[in-house]
Amino acid sequence: MKLLYQIQLTSLPLRHICNTKVAKQFKAMNKGTVKFFNETKGFGFILEDESEQEHFVHISGLVDEIREGDKVEFELEEGKKGLNAVKVSVL
Repeated sequence: MKLLYQIQLTSLPLRHICNTKVAKQFKAMNKGTVKFFNETKGFGFILEDESEQEHFVHISGLVDEIREGDKVEFELEEGKKGLNAVKVSVL
């Protein structure tokens, strides 16, 4: 019975068998370009390569210093007003 259950479980898509904590460990890094960043105010926007969506970035979400035009990789997290770029590092 255990073996049959194992086979059925592994035939399910990954999203059905992973809990949220495990799934978060396997987040793909997004890539994009810094469209705007104001060092004085500590925020800016990143244009994601794949979706061409703009994502807000706060200075607290940076791993490296960024400038307009930099190619970066980042993760997305839900913020107060939508998705925010976090763990932003220059490529």
